[in-house]
Amino acid sequence: MHLPLFIGRHPLPRLAGVAILSLLLGILSGRPLSGAEGIPGSSNAPTLTPPTALSVDEGFINPVGFHDSLPNFTWQLPSGTKAQKSYQIELTSGGATLWDSGWTDSDQSSHVAYKGPALTSRQQAQWRVRFRDDQGTESPWSEPSRLEMGLLTSGDWKARWIRPAAEFPTDREAVALLRRSFPVSKPITEARLYVTARGLFEASLNGKKVGQDWLTPGFTPYQKRLDTLTYDVTDRIVQGNNDLGVLLGTGWYAGRLTWDPKKRALYDKNPELLLQLEIRYKDGTTDTIATDSQWEGTIDGPILLSSLYDGEDYDARKQPAGWAPVAVNADLGPQRLLPKPFLPVRQTEILTTRAITEPEPGHYVFDLGQNMVGVAKIRIPVKKDQTVKLRFAEMLQNNGTLYTENYRYARSADSYTPDRDGTIGWEPHFTFHGFRYVELTGLPPGVTPQKDWVTGLVLGSDMKRSGQFESSHEKLNQLQSNIIWGQRGNFVDIPTDCPQRDERLGWTGDAQVFCQTAMFNYDSHAFMKSWLESMRDDQESDGRIPDVIPAVVRVKASPGWMDVGPVMAWESYVRSGNRKVLEENLPMMEKLLGWYRSQSKEGLLPDIKGWGDWLQPYPINPKNQNGDTPYDLIGAAFYARDAQITADAAKALGKEEEAIRYAAEAKGVREAFAKHFFDAEGKLQNAPETQTGYVLAIAFNLLPADLKKKAGNHLARLVGEADHHLRTGFLGTPFIAAALDDSGHADLASKLLFQETYPSWFYPINQGATTMWERWNSYTKESGFGSAGMNSFNHYAYGAIGQWLYERIAGLTPDPEQPGYKHFFVRPLVIPELTSARAELETSYGKAGVAWASKSGRVSLDVMVPPNTTATLLYPEGSAPRVLPAGSHHFDF
Repeated sequence: MHLPLFIGRHPLPRLAGVAILSLLLGILSGRPLSGAEGIPGSSNAPTLTPPTALSVDEGFINPVGFHDSLPNFTWQLPSGTKAQKSYQIELTSGGATLWDSGWTDSDQSSHVAYKGPALTSRQQAQWRVRFRDDQGTESPWSEPSRLEMGLLTSGDWKARWIRPAAEFPTDREAVALLRRSFPVSKPITEARLYVTARGLFEASLNGKKVGQDWLTPGFTPYQKRLDTLTYDVTDRIVQGNNDLGVLLGTGWYAGRLTWDPKKRALYDKNPELLLQLEIRYKDGTTDTIATDSQWEGTIDGPILLSSLYDGEDYDARKQPAGWAPVAVNADLGPQRLLPKPFLPVRQTEILTTRAITEPEPGHYVFDLGQNMVGVAKIRIPVKKDQTVKLRFAEMLQNNGTLYTENYRYARSADSYTPDRDGTIGWEPHFTFHGFRYVELTGLPPGVTPQKDWVTGLVLGSDMKRSGQFESSHEKLNQLQSNIIWGQRGNFVDIPTDCPQRDERLGWTGDAQVFCQTAMFNYDSHAFMKSWLESMRDDQESDGRIPDVIPAVVRVKASPGWMDVGPVMAWESYVRSGNRKVLEENLPMMEKLLGWYRSQSKEGLLPDIKGWGDWLQPYPINPKNQNGDTPYDLIGAAFYARDAQITADAAKALGKEEEAIRYAAEAKGVREAFAKHFFDAEGKLQNAPETQTGYVLAIAFNLLPADLKKKAGNHLARLVGEADHHLRTGFLGTPFIAAALDDSGHADLASKLLFQETYPSWFYPINQGATTMWERWNSYTKESGFGSAGMNSFNHYAYGAIGQWLYERIAGLTPDPEQPGYKHFFVRPLVIPELTSARAELETSYGKAGVAWASKSGRVSLDVMVPPNTTATLLYPEGSAPRVLPAGSHHFDF
């Protein structure tokens, strides 16, 4: 999922008159104008380099084990190309052409739909593309790009579910060992390992781990869908005997999950493995090694415990014992077995120790300098039989010891017991921790710890960094860093609320407010598209979307949480241009809209409840975590927003009748909302005045233009009455800057952003934050730690301000009418708090960028427009819009 950087503009050479005449004759005769068939003998012949960065679907490059039998194709035009006039795609398999688009008149170079026969399981294909630019010049063919399908149906599996014959213990999360040996006696051409688990697996072949993935296959609604992984193990097979081994952990399937310490095995108490190794020999024959009765297994091994919440205990003295034939389950089950549609969790960075302290004798604390998510890798001296313990913390007490109360019932600790004296290197398998600090105890007496004894392996779903934001303000840059680290730590196969305590669930409200920012920071479209599939799997029959996905806790039907489906699907379409995400999710949107409609009384929702404006600072009732904004106001606002999104999605898909109907519904709800909750002066009525009440009305465009401006003035008044501080919770905070900006109060939006005192974005930074916090005052230097019952130091929701940083502070704004940044707006907000700001984004067309700097009342502006796209400059305010073609542009104002 990697796209090359845009490297600048290289203008095409100017053609001489005779060349133009020859070119015109060529066009009139229909003769192809490829680089090889240009104007003979002319050094001024037009030339184009081939398209590059070929990818399928959401940025997959040369995938093995691909999931989509009808893929989309994307490519980038060479630098200096203004636009594409037409393209030709050719896809072949086994030497035969499966699809030739022919020359197609279109400027589309992103997410072009494949229109050949559906690809089948295991099928290998390659495709290439060429294009003609806006002058009719033809490029050479691109280098071919490959794709290989995974196993697409349950019928492709000869394997059976297996586990050790012994039941997994109920008092601990044990790890099973499974093994099988097999001979290979003749040369092979290729070998593929297809594997999944009800639980977590780690496979090895001939003593080496297969792949670089962690926590596979991931977390899905297991009763409905399981992700499968495909590995190319051709180079790992040896002539003679081969040993295949698998570690099988409980994970999300059979391990402890949710904040109830007694709640385990929400799906089943015994994890199971499904594996199929397919070997193709040079003589054309094949072998399949599948999980069946020929395997043996045990739970009696060195990994005593490996738990997502509690960590791992490893006893090197304990060699695997008790091997016995496995239990076989021949029923594959009702769930869909599908290739994983996004990249798995992987190690994405290594952090080194910054400092070591000893707050208590023999308790050594290693500071990695950054709150992170992953595991600690140790390389330390040990003494036989003396257990080394690792404890983790995001924060330290004033005396330098670990603060772990906020982990609640998550033990979050590892241990290693050596079988000999010496130096060991070790890391756990089926766990992850949220931490900055690692405490080691149990080291041999007299040792002096070294910084290289502990490193932090940063784990997260493998996504390419796509966006960059930077400014002249140190704390604003730190805020951006905190947002990035919050996303990295909570995008661990699903978007979680927090990564450290006994929760780590896919809370929909957090993702609903953050998804736009997330798509700026990382190429997370495939990640979100998969989670949306889980959402469809877990949607209630009446249309409600659960509070967490996968749905392992109750359904509360909360506005702001349920709405993640329409919001995430629409925003992913706007920012990627992929129509499939709308095609797949429009029915889900319609079902949710139907539920809202069933609860509506003339467009209002008087009986609705929910989580409210969660964690609003200074509520009227200090014990009320749901905030002061009424549930019915929040519900009607999100109902109207969902109806408009559904209308827009239907229109984008060409469903005009549905689009008209849903647009009318949205209009009716907006009118009912405005009439009931706002008076003629734009002031809230039938509800307490809250910042969030005004914010949602403005940000969701629920008011007529004149009323919107008046409501913005009232919002500005409330912000002033709060001494220019936030009084918004999870639902209001993400939109308050945009609401003030859009209603004519950009100065106040900036003042809020740069506020230093509680509650504000900079306040946690002033307390030492390196990630986003659940509460603005999760810790203060004056008062210490907040209530440990809900006090996460890695909680990304308030990082949703990142969208405003990209779109307004820097000025890089997508255009929903031409999605995927086929066209975008340049609308920087030059504010006195900054002397410069810039944003860059890797789009499917190439790098888009905006950078501005101000000095002595003058503003310089640089804009980068990728090939085959355009941008519209909306600066300075009030000036006529200026359309910018592909290329680099500089302006001085």
